Amino acid sequence: MIGDHIHQTLKQVRELQANILEKQRFKGYSGRARAVAGTGALVGTGIMSMNFYPGSINAHLVGWATILSFALCLNYGALVQWFLFDPKVKRDIRRLKPVIDGMPPLLVAGLFTVALIECGQFSYLFGMWLAMFGLANLASRHVLPKGIVWLGIFYIVCGAALSLAPDQSFLSPLPVGVVLFVGEWIGGVIIHYDGKVDSVMRQAVITEMVDGPIE
Repeated sequence: MIGDHIHQTLKQVRELQANILEKQRFKGYSGRARAVAGTGALVGTGIMSMNFYPGSINAHLVGWATILSFALCLNYGALVQWFLFDPKVKRDIRRLKPVIDGMPPLLVAGLFTVALIECGQFSYLFGMWLAMFGLANLASRHVLPKGIVWLGIFYIVCGAALSLAPDQSFLSPLPVGVVLFVGEWIGGVIIHYDGKVDSVMRQAVITEMVDGPIE
């Protein structure tokens, strides 16, 4: 009887911990949207690298603006859909706090973009963009899967490497497209499978605690 009672108590404790973790984990980002946006970045930079594409700064700025718009529509469109229609969210504005936490690096990136363009320092844009995007990933690390931390570091390292690379030209966008493609597919996979992995691991832990021997 005592053993059964202990088993039941342990099960309730583990389920309570799992429920708390589930409420803390942010589910508003779409792994599929990230992967598709990364693919769009690769395709877009590939097009800009072709001979028929105009080789001017303005044309490439327009190209990057198009890639950014595509990514924003996908990711924030999925976020809005989650916020409005997920019954667990209940349209509680407080659930969007992780999104707000990730905004400062993106806003700083926008300001630096304007400043660098005004100064004609286009070669520094790529490195700055990747580094700031890495910081945006790290900003919400406490409510996202642990792998996002390494993804943020990956973007920061790539951004630093591009910033220090000699003769890095703004008119050669393909390397950045490859980085974004790889990074966004990794991030997409991490986010998409996070819920499934957590569910399996949580059930395994509960089963082990309930059915395992008590020492």
